[in-house]
Amino acid sequence: MTTDYASSRETTEGRVFTVTGGDWDTVVDEAGSEERIVVNMGPQHPSTHGVLRLVLELEGETVTEARTVIGYLHTGIEKNLEFRNWTQGSTFVTRMDYLAPMFNETAYCMAVEKLLGIEDQITERAKTIRVLMMELNRISSHLVWLATTGMELGALSMMIYGFREREYVLDIFELTSGLRMNHAYIRPGGLAQDLPDEAAAKIRELLEWMPERIDMYEDLLSGNTIWRERTQGVAVLDMAGCLALGITGPVLRSAGLAWDLRKTQPYLGYETYDFAVPTEPTGDAWGRYKVRLNEMRESVKIIRQAMDRLEPGPIMIGDKKIAWPAQLAIGGDGLGNSLEHVAKIMGQSMEALIHHFKLVTEGFRVPPGQVYVPIEAPRGELGVHAVSDGGTRPFRVHYREPSFVNLQAIPVMAEGGLLADVIVGGASLDPVMGGCDR
Repeated sequence: MTTDYASSRETTEGRVFTVTGGDWDTVVDEAGSEERIVVNMGPQHPSTHGVLRLVLELEGETVTEARTVIGYLHTGIEKNLEFRNWTQGSTFVTRMDYLAPMFNETAYCMAVEKLLGIEDQITERAKTIRVLMMELNRISSHLVWLATTGMELGALSMMIYGFREREYVLDIFELTSGLRMNHAYIRPGGLAQDLPDEAAAKIRELLEWMPERIDMYEDLLSGNTIWRERTQGVAVLDMAGCLALGITGPVLRSAGLAWDLRKTQPYLGYETYDFAVPTEPTGDAWGRYKVRLNEMRESVKIIRQAMDRLEPGPIMIGDKKIAWPAQLAIGGDGLGNSLEHVAKIMGQSMEALIHHFKLVTEGFRVPPGQVYVPIEAPRGELGVHAVSDGGTRPFRVHYREPSFVNLQAIPVMAEGGLLADVIVGGASLDPVMGGCDR
């Protein structure tokens, strides 16, 4: 076995390959023509949406070959999950796609609940709040895309407006979970704590002005000559290309296929909500822009319906052997056990203290088996393949991460186009490297 990218040597344990990033020298040495140059874009480039490296071969300003190099943000989150109990896993997975933490948590918790066989026991209030948090998160994620893509194409005002509105959503998350990002708010069996009244009030305020703001973004960009010329007919990927590469989400819907797991494989009661699946026929960066704008509008509709059906009730299942931690509150130092709960387990009930200690240190056991649970995240199908060997920790958890899959499209979209359009094509995929390099 030989490889261009790895040298090998024989050892007593067998052949060992040394894999490095040395392909750069090889590419440069192969550059025979004086007209052909190699440009190393990233991984620390302001327009690569995270630490993504693109090795581009150019003839003039035309890209003849594009290579996507990933791995600069590896955190080993999936491996770390094997050394923590099932509930602690939520604290890890929330850091994968850091612009869509609620989706990471929901998919993981739904997989754990499926292994436990308790999907039907999740309370209506918990399911509704999960939908509420995810749709707010979808809006905030699309706002980051719109803001950063606007900045890359010269629409600097969009950067200001997009992050202004996102900040409001993060305030809601902070009121609810105690944190702006990396919440670990959604837990196996339900939620860490209930939706506070002040967060509900802020959500209703957002519903009042958000539709007008989305219209404002469209007024700002859609009629702009530069924006149209930089996005229309640029980075085209048709439906056949998307399906061949396994690409999902707004990129697939911008090619005309209305594939949205909230409609095609509903979960958490999405089949009971009234919303549309926006599509565009163009399959280009313009189509992806239009789809994401309209998805924000549909998310506002879903949030409004979720708020209307939010009835009082429990937010965690009744089984105390799974429901950990049972009673949390947001204090000055963040989220933790409420003082009332601490007073009870420390001063009144030895059994409750023992149970709490066992549940926190060891965790609950999950029956042996494996499941795959997909949900519709802002970037496409986010799937969790969870395997249990019957213990208190996952045997294996693997994420089908849309950013990782969608990045395959960059060479297809970039080769034959201009160097400036590589930025547009890569941005239109909306990759988040935390999810890719998990």
